[in-house]
Amino acid sequence: MIKLYGLRMSNYYSLTKALLIEKGLDFEEVKRPPSQEEDFLMRSPMGKMPAIEVNGVYLSESIAIASYLERLQPQPALLPGDAMQAAKVMELVCRLKLNVELVARRLLPEVLFKQPVSEETKVAVKADLAKGMMAVDRLFVGAPYAAGEQLTLADFYTFYCFGLATGMVNAIYGEDLLDGYANIQNVLAIMAEQPSVQRVETEKSAK
Repeated sequence: MIKLYGLRMSNYYSLTKALLIEKGLDFEEVKRPPSQEEDFLMRSPMGKMPAIEVNGVYLSESIAIASYLERLQPQPALLPGDAMQAAKVMELVCRLKLNVELVARRLLPEVLFKQPVSEETKVAVKADLAKGMMAVDRLFVGAPYAAGEQLTLADFYTFYCFGLATGMVNAIYGEDLLDGYANIQNVLAIMAEQPSVQRVETEKSAK
């Protein structure tokens, strides 16, 4: 059985859990906060969450885990069969993760831990987010899913990347990051009704 290490509060932990559920895989949740302790670094070399364990082998980073799960359990497929279409899904995933979520995450210390972020950082984040959103918009299909007609990994990343990013932007700037992006808002609404996501969010609230 797959063991999933981390905390339910983490968006990438939640994303990974949703993928495990979507794939119909059995797994066990192991509550472990991120740590620089050696025993956790064995599971996740940067001490971050999530990580999974399969037969004594550890794997971290949500994209690596998602790739493994797709090969382990090909159905339901969360990547198109066509090589280029699959690559375009992963391109969108990278833009969502690297150019939206990770950029907005630079605001997290002030929002969650009341540790002030410099005005210089806030200005830089706002500019970088504008570029990131333009990049995502160029790749986003929304017909009806993020990458087209098929539910893919990009939809799960859309839900969990914007879940964090929109909260950070609203808290710091008092703005709606998704204002003017109706296609992204539509995908978020669709994903909120996805059974795997609903289970994750329900169990997160229950703790």
